[in-house]
Amino acid sequence: MPESGVSRAQHTHIPTDRTGIPAVTGPTATAAARRTGLLVTLVLGGLTALPPLSMDMYLPALPAVTDALHAPAATVQLTLTACLGGMALGQVVVGPMSDRWGRRRPLLLGMVVYVLATALCVFAPTTELLIGFRLLQGLAGAAGIVIARAVVRDMYDGVEMARFFSTLMLISGVAPVIAPLIGGQVLRFTDWRGIFAVLTVIGVLLTLVVWKWLHETLPPEERHTGGVGDALRTMRGLLGDRTFTGYMVAGSLAFAALFAYVSASPFVVQEIYGASPQTFGLLFGINSIGLITVGQINGKILVGRISLDKALGFGLGVIVLAATALLLMTSGAFGDVGLVPVAAGLFVLMSAMGLAMPNTNALALMRTKHAAGSASALLGTSSFLIGAIASPLVGIAGDATAVPMAVVQLVCAVGAMACFLGLCRPWQRGGARA
Repeated sequence: MPESGVSRAQHTHIPTDRTGIPAVTGPTATAAARRTGLLVTLVLGGLTALPPLSMDMYLPALPAVTDALHAPAATVQLTLTACLGGMALGQVVVGPMSDRWGRRRPLLLGMVVYVLATALCVFAPTTELLIGFRLLQGLAGAAGIVIARAVVRDMYDGVEMARFFSTLMLISGVAPVIAPLIGGQVLRFTDWRGIFAVLTVIGVLLTLVVWKWLHETLPPEERHTGGVGDALRTMRGLLGDRTFTGYMVAGSLAFAALFAYVSASPFVVQEIYGASPQTFGLLFGINSIGLITVGQINGKILVGRISLDKALGFGLGVIVLAATALLLMTSGAFGDVGLVPVAAGLFVLMSAMGLAMPNTNALALMRTKHAAGSASALLGTSSFLIGAIASPLVGIAGDATAVPMAVVQLVCAVGAMACFLGLCRPWQRGGARA
């Protein structure tokens, strides 16, 4: 299996020999491979961007949904929890399916169901039905998340995989930058239902792109032929690897700290500090730019020069410090600090995610080449389940204080560092050398 090229030879229309290497060499083959690789990168970036797009475009509308459906803030936040929980559970199913039947068919099926579920959200008359439709949307959207990560594992290994994850972060990171801005602008012309109409159109376009340009990356001879029992045994074996489990849980807790911000920030910025939906979208975009920038520093500068474990450990340390500062500010330890210092703390926390997220994924997947779909499913399911638990906790004290958000972030950050040090024990392996 090629590990250093842009994509498999089967992604191109160039004749290949039985080893999978292009039979045509020279400028024509090189140019075709680059074009194909760019298309695959953009498609995978779109798939990984869909979940944050689905949730972040909706964030500026949360207060409006609360008013329109006459529901408390904690209940409306369950629409985020349902989508996140659906994405977690869906990955458990789709990951093993992709190991057995290939990547393409389960992905296309998931995309079609995602479009239908998103369209139903447009017409939801009650909060309960909206929560149900968001659950279905998450279950279907899980296909894009888990299969995109498995495709990367099909094509790359080691340092190249870490770099590709950073590249995907650059592409998918555009979604949280523009999503709240788009959502805020949509609210100027229509209500919150219009946001789901826009998401439906985006889902249709991405489905067509996947159907046309994303070819199969898992050859038939490398697929698993077992049923549910075989898939469960594979997952049990992966969880039995202490180091894999350590990276998985550390990454999941870091994601939960991020999602605590995603879930609470609309109320913190708009309700507590009185900012407009447009200002919230701008601040959210700035924080996402910080995440993207640090992710690119990780992929372009750090990877290959220092061990992935060192980069990950530094990122987790910064997240702990930022969460501590946020708790002190929101609890009044420094008096009434206002929006700017809190926004600065959130910016540092979000930026450090650019070191935590790509490196935990790469380090975990480097340990499992035989079942990339199942491993990807475990990584995604763990992240989304823990994130779904963290989401309602940030609103447990109502929408008048940001302390619960900071507490959840600090607990998750400390837990992530403890798992990294206690389970992964990078010093025993000298760090995962790039």
